[in-house]
Order: sequence, then C-alpha cells, then structure tokens
Amino acid sequence: MRIAKVMIVGAMVLSCAGCGNGARTLSGSGSTFIKPIMDKWIDVYTTEKGGEINYQGTGSTAGVKQTTDRAVDFGCTDAFMTEEQLQLAVKRGGNVLNIPLVMGAIVPAYNLKGIDEPIHFSGDVLGRIFLGDIQKWNHPDLQKLNTNVRLPDLRIAVVHRTEGSGSTFIFTGYLQKASPAWQKSGIGAGTTVKWKTGTGEQGNPGVAGFLGQTEGSIGYVELYYALLRKDAIQFGAVQNHEGNFVRADLKGVTLAAENAMNDKQRLGDDLSLDLLDASGVESYPICGTTWAVLYADQEPARGKMLYDFLSWAVHEGQTYNESMHYARLPQALVQRIDEKLQKIKK
Repeated sequence: MRIAKVMIVGAMVLSCAGCGNGARTLSGSGSTFIKPIMDKWIDVYTTEKGGEINYQGTGSTAGVKQTTDRAVDFGCTDAFMTEEQLQLAVKRGGNVLNIPLVMGAIVPAYNLKGIDEPIHFSGDVLGRIFLGDIQKWNHPDLQKLNTNVRLPDLRIAVVHRTEGSGSTFIFTGYLQKASPAWQKSGIGAGTTVKWKTGTGEQGNPGVAGFLGQTEGSIGYVELYYALLRKDAIQFGAVQNHEGNFVRADLKGVTLAAENAMNDKQRLGDDLSLDLLDASGVESYPICGTTWAVLYADQEPARGKMLYDFLSWAVHEGQTYNESMHYARLPQALVQRIDEKLQKIKK
C-alpha cells in the first residue's frame, strides 16, 4: 500500500500538507471501525489514480480533534459530530462536512470454549452484563434466552474501549435504547462513558486481542474483527426491535439502513443517520455509520484530491465493502452525498 510521509509526535499525526508534493498527499485519522476498508480503498485508489494517502486508526474522538486542529486533511468518526464539536470547528476553520462512507455492525463477541451455537442476548441482558449486574454466564436471565445451550458456571470478564471510540458510541447508544437497566444507570451513550466494570483496551484490535486470550470474556467489536479472530472468539445473536434474535451479517445491516432511511426522524439534512434498533424483522439492531469529517474550505488542489478520493469511495469504493463485511451505502443516500461533496472548495 502506498502511504504518505507523516511525522508522528505523541498521539498526534501531522500532515505533510505543506511539504514536497503537497497537492498529491492526504492524511487522515480516526475510526478503527472503518480502518480495514479504508486501507483497502487507499491501496486500490492510489494504485489506480496515483498520489499518497495515509490513514491512522486513532479512534473517532481523536479523528475529529485532529481534523478540527488541521493536523490531518480528514478524520473519520462513527459518532456524528456533536454541536459543541461543530461550533469549535466553525470557529477554527469554517464550515465542516460530514460525509457518510460506510455502514457496519458492532457485535457482542465472547470467548466460551465448547459452545458452538451463537448465544442469544437481549438488549437488557447486555446492559446488565456491562453494568456488572450479571456476573456469571449461567445467570438465570441469560440462560432463559438460551434454553438449547448449557451455559457454564464461569465468571464474565467484561472488556471495553479506553479511548474516545465510535464503536463505544454505537454500542452504548444501543444499550440506551434497548436496556431499561442501562437507562436507569444514568451512564448514557457516548464515545467515552464511565464504565462500572471491566477492563479497558485500545481500539477494536485491542478488544479482540483481549477476548482471544481470556476465556469467559465478553466485549464489543466491529464485525470484521470478530470474523478475523473467529478461531479464538465467537459472537452472538441480538434481539432486534421486532423481538427476533439476529446474528450480524450484511443483510441485517442493509435492512436496518433501508428501514432507517425511510424514517425522516432518523436521517437529517446534515446527513446524520441513526441505524440503532431500526425496525424490520431481519434488521440487525447494533449498526452504525462512519463519516468522513473535513473542512469545506480547502486550498484548490488539495480540495480536488479530497473530492476525488471521497467521491470514489462512495461510488467505486463501495464494490469492495462486502468482501470486507461492510454494507454498501443505500443509493438514495449516495445521491445526497454527491450534493454535499460539491461544497468542497476545489
């Protein structure tokens, strides 16, 4: 894969925008959720079109901050920018665009030896596990959901993300909708929350690594990472809005996206989109979108490269999604994205 030259100081990625062949280099950072498909896109795009693009998986919160600070050309986040983030960005550099790039699933992944059937989880049971209220795998309320499986008398080891994470935003957003116990806890939803129990790990790879090494553990990861470690971890089926237990796959994510697109309360003019606990008998309930965030006001040559790359990603790039276990963007959404991309100064 071709990469741009970057300087890394601590956790900050500094763009080489002003050095050498500036108009032919881009730097990005943020979501680890999107990193596998982003790496694929960059490899294909730079091979076909030339230029250099580097993307660092620093977490969604860091991606937004580094974009606002103009340390990178674009960030990626699985949590749509907050009003506070948007206001700060406007003060720093003007209008900010949020461009949907991809949709995918977050799964409850676990490590239980000798159990082949996917474990069923309801939203409330997941909430109580991540609150530390359900501490054993054979807890009656979890066993009740899995009458065909004899769950072990084994302590549950919870793992969660440490950094500001879009995956955390998606997962806790689902719990806030589907778990009365989580709602009562007051923890809420966000890229960072005050966990009451569990071990913290960095990024989707860190959580997946912990799960693979720790029998009895449970955490949340993007579907790609669960499938990548399928030799060591499993992932369960989650009860959806209609009461059906659905295991994450492309069909379930696509159906959730289509149903959400038909709900005007879920899709904003700014391209914010809520896929969580969407309607539909086969919809998977813990789905999210990753947005690229960038300033509309760009130096012309750099603006053109940003426009060309992002436009390619939401059109030609989508053909690579399924092989990487991401859902394609709905065509009706792509049409609106095309209009939004025209706002990039180029």
